[in-house]
Amino acid sequence: MKPLPVLDPKAAAVDVGSEKLHASVAGDTPKVFGTFTRELESLREWFKGQGVRTVAMEATGVYWLYLYEVLEAGGLEVVMVNGRYVQNVPGRKTDMSDCQWLATLHAHGLLRGGFVPSADIRRLQDYQRLRADHIIGAGSQIQKMQQALERMNVKFHDVISDLTGVSGLKVMRAILEGERDPARLLTLCDQQIVKKKSLAVQESLRGCWREEHLFALRQGLELWETFQQKIAACDRELQKLLQQLAGPPGAEGSSPLKLAAAKDLGKNAPAIERFQELLARICGGRDATQIPGLGVYLVLQLISEVGTDMTRWATEKHFTSWLGLAGGRKQSGKRKGTVKAHRNRAGRMFCAAARALAQSVDKALGGFYRRLRGKVGGLAANVALARKLAQLFYRLLRYGMEYVEKGLKEYEAKVLATETYLLRKLAKKQGFVLIPTLAK
Repeated sequence: MKPLPVLDPKAAAVDVGSEKLHASVAGDTPKVFGTFTRELESLREWFKGQGVRTVAMEATGVYWLYLYEVLEAGGLEVVMVNGRYVQNVPGRKTDMSDCQWLATLHAHGLLRGGFVPSADIRRLQDYQRLRADHIIGAGSQIQKMQQALERMNVKFHDVISDLTGVSGLKVMRAILEGERDPARLLTLCDQQIVKKKSLAVQESLRGCWREEHLFALRQGLELWETFQQKIAACDRELQKLLQQLAGPPGAEGSSPLKLAAAKDLGKNAPAIERFQELLARICGGRDATQIPGLGVYLVLQLISEVGTDMTRWATEKHFTSWLGLAGGRKQSGKRKGTVKAHRNRAGRMFCAAARALAQSVDKALGGFYRRLRGKVGGLAANVALARKLAQLFYRLLRYGMEYVEKGLKEYEAKVLATETYLLRKLAKKQGFVLIPTLAK
């Protein structure tokens, strides 16, 4: 039996922990380093002294992130490996054996690295994920305020659409300042609320004003306002970073940007000046919001997860598979089966966009969803539509292919023509002639 060739005798691997790092070169005896900054730099210099050009690590937890940056800054190629795809050596599992096994596999070229965004995109990702955490925290405080109102049997949040809107905030602050008269509280609401829901609002503002529940309401409102301040601070940092990534307008001497019609930003979208233009410039002059279902805020979230360089995936099939939007297959000999796909953050974002687009009444993609829903069910149709959106996103960023919305009627006519062709083909095969009848 021919021995397995060693492709890189200086390939290294690191088993990353919170306090210790076990490093091995080509499976040799490991060397142990600490996790302080100076020791990480010592590890990098040791690798360079050993002639190492590439290092493999398992992407576990958050401990690998700073080490990745240190090694990347030193010019080393870092291969991030999914721990589920790497089998440990037989016998007792130790950090020593882990790093030696990884280094051995890496030296033989048997490890495949996962996707890691560039340094600039990782910065954008950190800001965006922190902002998303603040939004979740603010949402939990809204629930606390609603709970406090319910405990006092004040149904104001059931009558108005948004407790944290202009009218809701004015009324809550007045209540916390001691106002209890429903008629006076009504005057703080928007004129449309006064005109259409006057009686309902006044009745909803009658309750038992208990001190402990008022205290909980005050705490919830103060924490919600704090989260809004933190979200605004993230927005300012995001704007500065987006301007850096976009560069000066017209620096490449390109033609003016063709931006799609502005869409509703949504309540949680960041307040950034010339938001859509900045994203289009980051994407090389391509406006991803022209794709139905993709708003400006969602495009920002997608870019912060996948970046703008679609060449990291060989084809759109590789991209959708990485997102978890393509069904997995496994085969062992003659036995075949399926593997449940795990959707990552970006994949779930495309699914959320698909759910919103499914409600459209004039979009071709909405008709595509409803046609599939009748055949395979809503969940599978949602994933299929999310996959189609991901393919359009990939084509736009890689090839610059613009999407033209042709409308629901043209899509339905195309489906009807395809079905008619298939029926004629089947009839011809069976020796029949298909004759259309006029609808009565």
